[in-house]
Amino acid sequence: MPLSIHPRFRPALDPGFVPAILWNRAYRAKVAADAEARPIELALCRTDGTVFRHSDRILSPGGGKDALTVKYVERLFKFLLWQKGGSKLLVAGAPDVADALSKIYSADGGRSFDWEFIGHKIFGEHITVVAVDASELPEANEGTMTLGRNLDGCRIGFDLGGSDRKCAAVIDGKVVFSEEVVWDPYFQNDPAYHIDGIHDSLMRAAAHLPRVDAIGGSSAGVYVNNEVRAASLFRGVSPEDFEKHIRRIFFTLKERWNNVPFEVVNDGEVTALAGSMGLSANQVLGVAMGTSQAAGYVDAHGHIKPWLNELAFAPVDFRDDAAIDEWSKDIGCGALYFSQQAVARLAPAAGFDFGKMPFPEQLVKVQEAQKAGDPRAASIYETIGCYFGYAIAHYADYYDIRNLLILGRVTSGEGGAMIINEAETVLAQEFPQLQIKLVVPDEHTKRHGQAVAAASLPPI
Repeated sequence: MPLSIHPRFRPALDPGFVPAILWNRAYRAKVAADAEARPIELALCRTDGTVFRHSDRILSPGGGKDALTVKYVERLFKFLLWQKGGSKLLVAGAPDVADALSKIYSADGGRSFDWEFIGHKIFGEHITVVAVDASELPEANEGTMTLGRNLDGCRIGFDLGGSDRKCAAVIDGKVVFSEEVVWDPYFQNDPAYHIDGIHDSLMRAAAHLPRVDAIGGSSAGVYVNNEVRAASLFRGVSPEDFEKHIRRIFFTLKERWNNVPFEVVNDGEVTALAGSMGLSANQVLGVAMGTSQAAGYVDAHGHIKPWLNELAFAPVDFRDDAAIDEWSKDIGCGALYFSQQAVARLAPAAGFDFGKMPFPEQLVKVQEAQKAGDPRAASIYETIGCYFGYAIAHYADYYDIRNLLILGRVTSGEGGAMIINEAETVLAQEFPQLQIKLVVPDEHTKRHGQAVAAASLPPI
């Protein structure tokens, strides 16, 4: 039983794209017309007692509808898994769907990467899917992280990137010193390289403060309660040394700094917080298109949520032969549509032949071509913009968004303006009910906003 999808816009270089938002709406239309449609309740749980709840309706079983329903719920679960994070999914109302998901999210299932990475690596136990009665579902227990917007005192803010460490000294919200120090962390196997490098940046910033009252930082990766759960910066460290020295690296550093308040979160969260502070607005989703896709979110109350927001792994293209992520082996996920990988994937279709050129260099070539007025480059940016417009509408089903902050190397220059224009056109024509403002941060926010936001994380 195929679904009929009719997008008003089709990406110039990828006309087979099936927007997740439209596929879901077509499925829900069938549910609305199904007199025997059934409710389904999901509870995504973490070992610390955090529980995320989701209520929905699905088609009645049988009649060739089951495959559609499994796809609908599996893609929903996949999004929730990487948006919010958890290791146990409780399913009420559809034991058949729970059984199908349990097979898919297993050691030899199609989502074995998620089963291992999200489950074991991040939350300490492999993902399990269990059918239960509705009465057995726990109540929602999401909580918030009341971090950020603390500008009092003498603070240090830092951000750890793959090529440099950024660090700033901040007094009562004003940056008095900032610098970038080049480093090469990816393949360093000695934990001391990382610990001493970060400590060195903190020392450089502290030299410009009369005292240090608090330290806040950000980095790509997954951080839960200040622990490093997964981060590419430390990929060169052995599993044994990771557990012994890196998992609690920020606790080690906190001790070196006399146990002052010390908080570290994902860089996407700090980016969203910086945007929220700069705009004086909340309900901000920040999306960075760089080496991969990064994201962060600030809710209606100005809080960072205890979510993962790893939208690089969240599906946005629902066709059955969508682009395959070489790492997770899943299809149609954000990293292949909103990053350097997306540019490289689209380049051959646009008429470029870059061979085995590294992705960052391919992006530079496309940017140069765009400056020269090359229509091949324009078609790449227009395609990404079309993807993005539909993806924003899809994200709005999961986030309360009023402002969408856009960053990253892919969005710089003329090409970035084309991406935004195309996305705004899709939103205006296809989803006029969504009032979402697309915002590019100004230079001051780019240069200092991240440092101030990171420094503001811990309360004194």
